[in-house]
Amino acid sequence: QVQLVESGGGLVQAGGSLRLSCAASGSIFTTSNMAWYRQAPGKQRELVAIFTNGGDTNYADSVKGRFTISRDNAKNTVYLQMNSLKPEDTAVYYCNAKIRTTTWSSLTTYWGQGTQVTVSS
Repeated sequence: QVQLVESGGGLVQAGGSLRLSCAASGSIFTTSNMAWYRQAPGKQRELVAIFTNGGDTNYADSVKGRFTISRDNAKNTVYLQMNSLKPEDTAVYYCNAKIRTTTWSSLTTYWGQGTQVTVSS
């Protein structure tokens, strides 16, 4: 069993910063891509940032230059540093990871429970 546990959400004023963390735990053989998604009320879930197993990062155009994704492979943890936050960044942020639990198993996608980020104007 694998769990992703997020932390770091909260309420912040526009222009402020928050740092989200997501730790994967359980029966983990290897972790591939790790990513952050978000879902605002009435909108579809969207990809915010991804950190691939090869070390590449990609960002949604709306957060480029403001958000930074990083990961600690030894801790199976991914972070999202969010600076210059805007009210339109308000959403529930979800951690996503592709994990192999044994040497012979396929990669499975896991999701965290979500953490609320609210940016006031």
